[in-house]
Amino acid sequence: MTLMSYREAARGAIRDAMQADSRVFLMGEDVGHYGGCYAVSKGLLEEFGPQRIRDTPLSESGFTGAGIGAAMGGMRPIVEIMTCNFSLLALDQIMNNAATIRHMSGGQFHVPLVIRLATGGGRQLGAQHSHSLEGWYAHIPGIRVLAPATVEDAAGMIAPSLADPDPVLIFENALLYNDTAEIEWPVAADIDHAAIRRHGTDISLITYGGSLGKSLAAAEQMAAEGISAEVLDLRVLRPLDDDAIMATIAKTRRCIIVDEGWRSGSISAEIMARVIEQGFWHLDAPLARLCSAEVPIPYAQHLEMAALPSVDGIIAAARTVLGR
Repeated sequence: MTLMSYREAARGAIRDAMQADSRVFLMGEDVGHYGGCYAVSKGLLEEFGPQRIRDTPLSESGFTGAGIGAAMGGMRPIVEIMTCNFSLLALDQIMNNAATIRHMSGGQFHVPLVIRLATGGGRQLGAQHSHSLEGWYAHIPGIRVLAPATVEDAAGMIAPSLADPDPVLIFENALLYNDTAEIEWPVAADIDHAAIRRHGTDISLITYGGSLGKSLAAAEQMAAEGISAEVLDLRVLRPLDDDAIMATIAKTRRCIIVDEGWRSGSISAEIMARVIEQGFWHLDAPLARLCSAEVPIPYAQHLEMAALPSVDGIIAAARTVLGR
């Protein structure tokens, strides 16, 4: 077992992929000399050189498009976008090119591109660096959307993403980079299924990314009140693991979805719709959800914390659903 941080796990997985396959390279803003905005690529420039660790101009559309072209040409690029807010500058490339080329070519061409994006609030970086846009991208056919919430997944999701013939977006919640855990190396993670992180019988907490830790903390506190909460880590936001979602709801018969995105048009809204379609008769109480307030994420710390899902908020919602 090796003790490492989420940041180190992602770096190690990128290093292993680059050592194993000369087609793999990393490109993005500050990934080289600076070592990455969150230090994920620190030291890789010295190890692999500027041809494979490529600093780019401040043009998300430009370097994402270059990554798409490289992928179609036989390479296996990893594009890093320092915050998901800035990925909107590359949305045309992602949606109209990367996500559509295989379908529009009748399967003649593929885009084996991996895009890593920092996401989430809680760092006092203001509205333009703090939003959670996973739900936007989970709406788009033709791409896979991942949300590694553990150190093990931060490492293990890189290799299978590079092996996918279609584009994969990996959303890394920035508050997780300093998390540490002991893991076995190398790690090979599944990128198709959700995972139960805590078993329970009274209520299901369905969540992903940076909200997993909050959900586990809430479940631990609720256990002291005699409430047994099951925690389902979605891990994969497109395609959603419907079987895992329906299984936990069939088991506990009550559910709260914890989603750092905004409520309207969110991952949580999609899950609620699917539960109504596929699992309504399992429910003993109305579905509930906890999302970020529908405001641009504030800079002031007390306002930012008030805008994001919290442990106390999860516990309060659970009590309501359980009629406590």
